[in-house]
Amino acid sequence: MTSPNNKLPVGALVVLAAIGFTAITTELLPSGLLPQISADFRVSEATAGYLTAGYAAIIVVTVIPLSLLLSRIPRHYLLIALILTFAASNALVAVVSDFGAAMGSRVVGGIAHGLLWSAMAPFVARIVPAHKVGKALAIVFSGNSLGLAIGAPVGTFLGNLLGWRAAFLVLAASGVLLAILAMWLLPPVRRIPDAPHPSVRQAMSQPGVKVVAIGWPLMLMAHFALFTYIAPFLREAKLPDFSIPLSISVLGVAGLVGIWIAGITVDSRPRRWLLITIAGVVVSMILLPLAGVALPGVALAVTLVLMFIWGTGIGAMGIYNQSAILRAGGEYRDAANGLTVLTIQIGIMIGAMFGAAALTFAGPLLVPVAAAIPAVLALVITLTGRRHAYPPGPKERPLGQSGKPGTARAGAAGTGTLSGP
Repeated sequence: MTSPNNKLPVGALVVLAAIGFTAITTELLPSGLLPQISADFRVSEATAGYLTAGYAAIIVVTVIPLSLLLSRIPRHYLLIALILTFAASNALVAVVSDFGAAMGSRVVGGIAHGLLWSAMAPFVARIVPAHKVGKALAIVFSGNSLGLAIGAPVGTFLGNLLGWRAAFLVLAASGVLLAILAMWLLPPVRRIPDAPHPSVRQAMSQPGVKVVAIGWPLMLMAHFALFTYIAPFLREAKLPDFSIPLSISVLGVAGLVGIWIAGITVDSRPRRWLLITIAGVVVSMILLPLAGVALPGVALAVTLVLMFIWGTGIGAMGIYNQSAILRAGGEYRDAANGLTVLTIQIGIMIGAMFGAAALTFAGPLLVPVAAAIPAVLALVITLTGRRHAYPPGPKERPLGQSGKPGTARAGAAGTGTLSGP
């Protein structure tokens, strides 16, 4: 059920953003602490890396079947349970002495992660006015970029200062606090008795769902193909070592800018601005290798500007695509959203492997160019998906086209079909 008035439930949205921040920080934290973790468990760094790889892999395997299995549980209760599962997972990782037990604890966290993101956006769509879903999603998904911009770096700093186990304990305590706040601030949302049962098959039959479920992961494939190997690229470009953490922070801050842009355009001009953001990502990735070669005197500044454009595009396109899948899924939007959680994780994994292949066969300097390839494919898919997947918003159509201005509104992301169960 949506909010009965035009006010956004800011407290609930901020809590959801904080939960997203915790989830992203949880996912990324082991990457910055691999040396400590591997030494503590007496395993190689490559083996310790499975704490991240296994986390992502379990999402791919479990997100759809578990989303369907748990579809009848009220969403606010499910979200609270998932936050507590995150807290338990991080606490267990922090206290176990065996790597296998740590791996099992991470798998539990990964299951919660997939379910969290499959439930988050549909929940938001039910607690806010239909015409403000885009703005609400922008608030909630700012937690993602904050996790990338400051969550993982601060967690890594804490791990280096106090030990890696302390960093995981801090995350566990944060999860407990967020669960308490969620119990207080998240409004109850009940499923309408005659609402259709989530069905991936039915969701895929909805016009536009398959297009979004392919186009969105292609953008994340491009992002992670380059992001995963940003360090070797920057070193090959002869940039200083401090440019590596600096670039990660720039990407995160740029993501917040992108989310802000998306928040003020997703309910009015979603198609135009999605095309602009994807094109910006493509151009910035293609130009990145030229910065260090052609402009040695200002290479760092130019590289950071291009990364800012890249990060802005990635931050914005998440909001546009999230709104698009909810609109395209119609009454089966829960299942459609779960489908994209699955395809996104596949896109992330393939992106990392694709980036590794580019690194091996083309060299670090050409990884950005290789990463631009799936982004170009996403741009083509977006261009061709005008009718159902990425239709124009209410301010992108001529007034005379549909008789009166208001009739175009059903095509906007976050309106019309989002007010149902």
